[in-house]
Amino acid sequence: MTATNEHDRLIRRGLWITALALVALGGVFAQALFRAPVERWQGPAQKILYVHAPAATMSLLAFLLVGVASTGYLFLKDRRLDTFAEASAEVGLAFGAVMMTTGPLWARPVWGTWWQWEPRLTLTLLLMLLFIGYRTMRTAIDDPDDRARFSAVVGIMALVLVPFVHLSVYLFRTIHPQPVIFKPSAPSMPPEMLRVLLMSMAAYFAVYLGFVTTRYGIGRRAAGEAS
Repeated sequence: MTATNEHDRLIRRGLWITALALVALGGVFAQALFRAPVERWQGPAQKILYVHAPAATMSLLAFLLVGVASTGYLFLKDRRLDTFAEASAEVGLAFGAVMMTTGPLWARPVWGTWWQWEPRLTLTLLLMLLFIGYRTMRTAIDDPDDRARFSAVVGIMALVLVPFVHLSVYLFRTIHPQPVIFKPSAPSMPPEMLRVLLMSMAAYFAVYLGFVTTRYGIGRRAAGEAS
């Protein structure tokens, strides 16, 4: 099997995973709308949780993996790690766009404001701007070795920043609630809500796998055609 055929097969696999994941995601959203109970104090606006929280989680996971792959690239000089980092960064930005859109839509009816310059929101915005710069830099540098090396440095900066985004609710006073799943103690949510949220997390992770697999295959095929 030629390298091109292998890359095409990887792309098709990613598209199949994405299609199945989107079907699952549609089912989860139906569960969130019609089966999950309405939260007593926040009302129907709380159901944005099932979109916002998984998108935020997958965005942070994607950026974290960019940092891990970037570190590996600097040590191993394996171009596949750079290609994966690029793919994960693009998918992370897509999830981040969902996160940054749904967050204000949820905040307005619950907190009475679209935005507040509190620690978690500020750090998250900084992380998003960092990866917008990452993406811009990758399109601006022509030499592939320089592009991969400079991008890896930015990716490692994100690796340092991501934990602070998650821990900011513990380290600073913030209007954000503390995590309900990723916390030292047991999840603090009614079982009916927790079940739907975990289903949404799983569906979003499948979407991440599908997107990254497809984008990685496209990146590998482009690198093969350029060489």
